[in-house]
Amino acid sequence: MRLFIAIQFPERIKNALAYLQQDMKDCGMKGNYTKEENFHLTLAFIGEYKDPEYVMDALDGISFDPFMMELEGFGNFGDLYWAGIKESEELKNLVKKIRHSLSDKGIPFDRKRFSPHVTVLRKASFSGNPDSFKIFLPDEAMKVESISLMRSDRGKNGMIYTGIGYVEAV
Repeated sequence: MRLFIAIQFPERIKNALAYLQQDMKDCGMKGNYTKEENFHLTLAFIGEYKDPEYVMDALDGISFDPFMMELEGFGNFGDLYWAGIKESEELKNLVKKIRHSLSDKGIPFDRKRFSPHVTVLRKASFSGNPDSFKIFLPDEAMKVESISLMRSDRGKNGMIYTGIGYVEAV
């Protein structure tokens, strides 16, 4: 089972990201656009792991207060384009708690430096200068009140992400 821990978004955040994608399409950017229902912020990527209940046990020991999170910035890692999430101490601390808990339980996870972003386009291609594109990321924020353990499955029309457990803020 392919697992990751994420913050799921309310409709208004998903709509803002879809608006960004429409701007990208209008500028002639092509590629594999993330489906609106799949938008999320990955906090820890576990990958193939057979025991989601053990992962939930690790997450159940985490407590955090609700906090605000907002969209900020736009960029790319090669041919992958993303919308940014404004860094905050609350978000950094939550990620640290999650990673420490996973590590303490011996659950493997991707240990790359956390860079808060939401993937909006993979395998991007376009003609012209991307710096000249007029791409607008709407100002949106949300209150983070839970984190989710997610399952990732390959479907015939792309990836399908399913929440299989969650931990609420205190």
